Amino acid sequence: MDFIKIFEKKIDIDNDLSNRYIKLDPNGYFIIKIDLETKKIILEHYLNTINKEGYAIDPKTNEPIKCDSKEIKTCNETFTGISAKEIGIAITEKRNDLISRFDHALYLGRELQKAEECLYKKLPYIQD
Repeated sequence: MDFIKIFEKKIDIDNDLSNRYIKLDPNGYFIIKIDLETKKIILEHYLNTINKEGYAIDPKTNEPIKCDSKEIKTCNETFTGISAKEIGIAITEKRNDLISRFDHALYLGRELQKAEECLYKKLPYIQD
């Protein structure tokens, strides 16, 4: 199998995996951003409540939070750094209470590495 076919297969696998059901971490979720001006990766942690069906719900309305919601949530804590490793160490060694699931930790590692690459290549970063 040549490299192009392997890469196309990888894209298909990753897209399928991105569309699977995931069990949310009851300790919260993260939004990752990059700031090309300050040359920093920004990781914001948000608290959530998970209902019996596994959905994150708005504590005010008890309705599921929509991914495309325009409502601005209050960030619980913010981490910044110039590398994925720096931020990863901060959230796993200094604040190891923010992640309770291995799949969540693996996901964050992948996304922080992707954000770092975008930062140094001066590309837009889109969180998966």
